[in-house]
Amino acid sequence: MEQVKKQGTQRINEDKWVHDSSVDHKGRAPLRASTGSWTAALFIIAIEFGERLSYFGIATSLIIYLTKVIHQDLKTAAKSVNYWSGVTTMMPLLGGFLADAYLGRFYTVLASSIVYLLGLLLLMMSRIVPDLKPCGKVYCQNPRRIHEVFFFLAIYLISIGTGGHKPALESFGADQFDDDHPEERRKKMSFFNWWNIGLCCGLLLGVTIIVYIQDHMSYAAADIILTAVLASCTVIFCTGRPFYRFRKPTGSPLTPMLQVLVAAIGKRNLQYPAEPDQLYEVPRSEKTQRRLLFHTKKLKFLDRAAIIELVQNPTESELKPWRLATVTKVEEMKLIVNMIPIWFTTLPFGICVAQAATFFIKQGTTLNRKVTHNFMIPPASIYSMTAIGMMVSVAIYDKILVPFLRKLTGNERGISILQRIGFGMIFSVVTMVVAALVERKRLHIVEKNPLEGSVSMSIFWLAPQFLIIGIGDGYTLVGLQEYFYDQVPDSMRSLGIAFYLSVIGVGNILSSLLITLVDHLTEKGGKSWFGKDLNSSRLDYFYWFLACVTTVNLGAYAFIARRYSYKNAQKTTAASADGPVGDYMVT
Repeated sequence: MEQVKKQGTQRINEDKWVHDSSVDHKGRAPLRASTGSWTAALFIIAIEFGERLSYFGIATSLIIYLTKVIHQDLKTAAKSVNYWSGVTTMMPLLGGFLADAYLGRFYTVLASSIVYLLGLLLLMMSRIVPDLKPCGKVYCQNPRRIHEVFFFLAIYLISIGTGGHKPALESFGADQFDDDHPEERRKKMSFFNWWNIGLCCGLLLGVTIIVYIQDHMSYAAADIILTAVLASCTVIFCTGRPFYRFRKPTGSPLTPMLQVLVAAIGKRNLQYPAEPDQLYEVPRSEKTQRRLLFHTKKLKFLDRAAIIELVQNPTESELKPWRLATVTKVEEMKLIVNMIPIWFTTLPFGICVAQAATFFIKQGTTLNRKVTHNFMIPPASIYSMTAIGMMVSVAIYDKILVPFLRKLTGNERGISILQRIGFGMIFSVVTMVVAALVERKRLHIVEKNPLEGSVSMSIFWLAPQFLIIGIGDGYTLVGLQEYFYDQVPDSMRSLGIAFYLSVIGVGNILSSLLITLVDHLTEKGGKSWFGKDLNSSRLDYFYWFLACVTTVNLGAYAFIARRYSYKNAQKTTAASADGPVGDYMVT
């Protein structure tokens, strides 16, 4: 009877306090009822909305600004956009590292928001201050050099701000849910879906209202609005501080991995033990500090790092971390190694996504944009179909498909994360096929009416390709966010989000390199696929090429995903004075 009462007390203690190594704003164990979960997450989603509004308000009209104001040609403008997007989505690797290792996620978000606001202020100055404007006239052929310097300095400051903002903020939001609490664990699975709904709301307003203001009023007016909104959202984010759960930075997450590699190489000649349980692991008394991982059979060479040498005293292992590693540290190293093939096979999806912000939008400038007699849609606003497609697919997946698939498969997620990613990648192939067919139709109209061009063709012919890639984003991009956050070691979760963003970043850079390579090769063959303008280009051939590449890559991804081993963690429930209630497996 006493034992039953004791267990009941432990269960109440588990529900009252959060025991996942997080702390509240005063450094104490968080009270479950008043911290974290959706209450805290809403403050975090608010600043994500403000940041995405600013980003897409700038990014979607960037190629138009570069061609019409800076007067870059199509190839140069597309590469400029891709390089900027690439840097913007690669900088989170540095930001994520700093957040996990030294600054903590909250302060990384705060610092990067200040840098982001500085970038927006410089951008606003480059369009308001008379001496920094492109020129003194409404339209000029040769913009001032000082304007270009300030403009590019501003947008790359925004890149740096995004570098800390994106990985730290999303992982900070996911940290508000306790993996060891069944109800909160399910809420976390929905968090990534609804996080992207908030993201899409910012995207939708950015490519409609902000772009409309840029097109019909001025870029300066739009910059003022974006700066004010992000500043307000930053204040809201800081207001939520008493409700947040914080994770203390744990130092460089790369050092333990290097230690595993060095130890494994140093003990490469030792005989492997007969049973895996003979490998070294931390004592049970230390389990409350971090989640331990079960041993797996893959990448067996790395297991040598956890072999206990006869001359070594296991109790002194902390003094020799470069000679002896725990099973958990070895398994964390395996997690990163296993992610590399998945990362590579998702890059073609990133290349396809890059086309939406460059060539797709530029195509819109050549088409009939009239919606009514007096209203003309800005070309970048057609990008809103991507947000609509993503929001619809995420809502349907979260509210209809997941509950149905849970019953059908018995999987808590409905389907596995990698299955969700692969399903979305199919839509990237369809997008490129549709884009090629639409561009061929546009060129056919141009051939018939070379003087009028394609102005008789409605911009809404582009809607299907934007909508389809948006639906694909709802599965693949959201799946990548969840995959990289969930499958990295617990100490690397900001870096995990950065890995997801790097798929898009490297995709943009690869897109620029592909444009250069294809331009060079096709020019040798007689005529380049990329002319000075769209009407002298053959983007339809380029889209067919991407469709073929993504189709072949999809087969490679399916082969690798079927052989992937998911993270296998031991879950430790709340500890009391009498010790932990028990351990069980989380996959």
